[in-house]
Amino acid sequence: MHGLKVIVIGAGIGGLTAGIALTQAGFEVEIYDRVRELRPVGAGISLWSNGVKVLNRLGLGADMAQIGGQMNRMAYHFKTGELLNDIDLLPLMTAVGQRPYPVARADLQALLLSAFTGPVHLNHRCVEVEEDDTGITALFDNGHRARGDLLVAADGIRSRLRTHVLGQPVDPVYRGYVNWNGLVPVSPDLAPGDHWVIYVGDHQRASMMPVGGDRFYFFFDVPLPAGTPAVPDQYRADLAKYFAGWADPVQRLIERLDPATMARPEIHDVGPLERLVRGRVVLLGDAAHATCPDLGQGGCQAMEDSLVLAQYLMTTNVGLDYALARYEGDRKARTSAVVNKARKRAEMIHGKDPAVTQQWYDQLGQESPADVRNAIASVILAGPLG
Repeated sequence: MHGLKVIVIGAGIGGLTAGIALTQAGFEVEIYDRVRELRPVGAGISLWSNGVKVLNRLGLGADMAQIGGQMNRMAYHFKTGELLNDIDLLPLMTAVGQRPYPVARADLQALLLSAFTGPVHLNHRCVEVEEDDTGITALFDNGHRARGDLLVAADGIRSRLRTHVLGQPVDPVYRGYVNWNGLVPVSPDLAPGDHWVIYVGDHQRASMMPVGGDRFYFFFDVPLPAGTPAVPDQYRADLAKYFAGWADPVQRLIERLDPATMARPEIHDVGPLERLVRGRVVLLGDAAHATCPDLGQGGCQAMEDSLVLAQYLMTTNVGLDYALARYEGDRKARTSAVVNKARKRAEMIHGKDPAVTQQWYDQLGQESPADVRNAIASVILAGPLG
């Protein structure tokens, strides 16, 4: 199916990866985003091996290794510091064939932006699409019109185009907890520089994982009512209150964080959806399946979407409808499983049923590292690149 022109709405991880994959497949691609400047939401992302494999396939593996963190072990601690589990990740890398790379979101977005060779138009909000037998037109609030053969809706968790595809709005659902996240310099009195360290207790988490530039990507999770006010000047005081009595490294982290550079999203998810395609419009990334971050698979699934879409478009000569139907079938099955698994894990971690969370704490202290690795590997290996 050579000669396709593709309009991509959204210049986040999904939209940019789709742009790269579709361009490499031989298609003409234009990307549009409503923002005036690209500023990633959230400080970091844990890019597991299935996402990295997509970047390898796109020729970006060496670049990814430059900006990703060297994460060789993961360790669970109880809130007061006791070690619950210490897991060597090298056997996981051998099992799945690729190292994971926690990465600063700004670094990843810059990498993808530099790798995409087509135009990226900012300050363009897509408000409507018009489809006919020969193509599709995206209409923007500034009067611009973009015509193509296919439109990829990668416009995020609050996607407008999802309503077009489904015929009704599907709003994100709050999953009961808030996540503060940011970056701090690596320091041995916080955690070893090649470890992912997670402190758990009180249905909360405090975590640090290494990213490029000798930094830790950190996050704090706290179950809170929706709409709890977010006041950056209060972040440190709020976290000191919620994590009072937790281990010394957690206290040091709270002292060193910079509230001005932090994000504090309320965690929502979307899906599983009944359909991902309508006519010439295809949903991709968070627009199609926003997941709780508790599996670290949100960005990875958007990358998988991009590769699978490009492969089906590139390898079929039956027509666009066939390629999109194959994409929808593959990705609905894969991403629905991930959305459901991440939601179940989020509920387990954050005390939806306190007895279940306590059972998880007990299990952490008894679980074999091999079982933890196998659970992670099963999610990774179910992807399109194994």
